[in-house]
Amino acid sequence: MSNYLVAMEAAWLVRDVEDIDDAIGVAVSEAGKRLNDQSMDYVEVEVGATGCPACGEPFDSAFIAAGTALVGLLLEMKVFNAEGEEHAQRIAKSEVGGALRDVPLEVVETIEYEEDEEIELGKDE
Repeated sequence: MSNYLVAMEAAWLVRDVEDIDDAIGVAVSEAGKRLNDQSMDYVEVEVGATGCPACGEPFDSAFIAAGTALVGLLLEMKVFNAEGEEHAQRIAKSEVGGALRDVPLEVVETIEYEEDEEIELGKDE
């Protein structure tokens, strides 16, 4: 049995916004509230990053058209005592998906770690 850090991307719609920063704030706040309502405060929520197609530099995953924003959120959760990577991913998607009904989720990264180890996604070990 192993421990894993599972990162998922969620597509969050925010209606009636004019500014990217407002859309990001609303998306993070709404997702956090829905998770906290289910006592899932152990899930980290932040805005995702998308690479620029021209230069590759990351920028916030948010787009506004017609007063409606699509915000890409990054959700991270630690899964303990999973039988393997795929099992950890299923557990994470099931837990988070139950709290965030009707929100598309996709696993973007999974890292195995030791219980006493500090772990960050996207960093070389």
